[in-house]
Parts: sequence; structure tokens; C-alpha cells
Amino acid sequence: MKNIYEVLQGPCLTEKAALMQEQAEKVVFKVHPKANKIEIKRAVETMFHVKVQDVKTAKIHGKKKRVGKTVGFTSDWKKAYVTLSEGKINFAEEL
Repeated sequence: MKNIYEVLQGPCLTEKAALMQEQAEKVVFKVHPKANKIEIKRAVETMFHVKVQDVKTAKIHGKKKRVGKTVGFTSDWKKAYVTLSEGKINFAEEL
């Protein structure tokens, strides 16, 4: 990936992510499926002006969905758990 603005696709706004952000200084992002940890770290540091300590990633497989007789799957996606060492990210102010 060349462009850092393609790496981060948006925040993952769930209850679990909100608790992690308050208690453990971790922020959860939805990222490009081909992005690696180094690119994710560089993108977060550049876009939000914070210091990143660690990045963990997880691939989320699509769920089975059904519409009438037709059965399909939602898209697979990738999630990144970013641990911050300096600074804070507040999505309410950023948006």
C-alpha cells in the first residue's frame, strides 16, 4: 500500500472498543485487508498525531446472510487493535 489514507477505513465503534479505549488506551480501527502492521502504525501516527506502541490485527470472516431463498455472505474484513503510548484519539472531536 502506498497511500496512508487508504489503510484506515474507519473506527470500529462498539461497546467493547469503547471500554478498551477508556481502560487500556487501545483504539480499534477497520483497516484495508492487505495492510500490514507497519503501515497501520504509520497511518495512525500521521493522521492523528499520536505515538503508537503496538498493533495487533485480526481477520473477521463474513457472516452468512439469507434473503428469501438466496444464501450469501457478507464481505471479510480486517480489524486493528492499536495501543497508544502517547496522546489520545477522540472520535467525537475528529468527526
